Amino acid sequence: MAKRDSIVDLALLEHCVREELNKTARRVMAVLRPLKVVIDNYPPDQVEEMTAINNPEDPTMGVRKIAFSRELYIERDDFREDPPKKYFRLQPGGEVRLRYAYIVKCVSVRKDPITQEVVEVHCTYDPETRSGSSQSDRKVKGTIHWVSAGHALCGEVRLYDNLFLKENLNDLGEGENFLDALNPNSVEVLERCYLEPALKDAQPLDRFQFERLGYFCIDKDSTPDKIKVNRTVTLRDTWAKIEKADQRA
Repeated sequence: MAKRDSIVDLALLEHCVREELNKTARRVMAVLRPLKVVIDNYPPDQVEEMTAINNPEDPTMGVRKIAFSRELYIERDDFREDPPKKYFRLQPGGEVRLRYAYIVKCVSVRKDPITQEVVEVHCTYDPETRSGSSQSDRKVKGTIHWVSAGHALCGEVRLYDNLFLKENLNDLGEGENFLDALNPNSVEVLERCYLEPALKDAQPLDRFQFERLGYFCIDKDSTPDKIKVNRTVTLRDTWAKIEKADQRA
């Protein structure tokens, strides 16, 4: 035990958490800010099972099956109608690979008549590009995650961020206390997220990596009818960047 007060860099703490969860957490797909995708040339009543890896760091964790259907949800950020340069996700006329599934191409969009916001993206898929097939190595620059609209679970996700705006509360100004340093945006609650069915039997405190999003933990108040999930840490590793910068210095 230290005999004097000390401060641990938050980036180092988060780095250690990521190191552990990367080895132990099961991977699943979840869509937090959903945008509907319809695959126009996919049979309306067809459902396929795709094989997904539970943890590439630990082959003993095995694989799982994921339902794939004509209607999906993707992250809203994974589509841009007018994309910036080097945007390799879904866009009009562009192709992406759906993780563990097919390559799809955006052919049209449907917009809200009042707000003009895109509410539905229409695509076609290439049936020869299923992951694991002979042509699955056809290259596209982007891969995005998804869930099947007809099979996904609806749940609540809480995105926790730094509780304080200052790294060191000893740096508070004269007349300030810790309440003045609280981050008003330390948590964001998303009430209609779509989660992979693999989470149906998850127990409180079970930990998962939501692919491309971060590490999450099932809340103690979660129920089979209303899944509640808390973010532990994002995938971005600030500490790893600090270490690399130090090595180059």
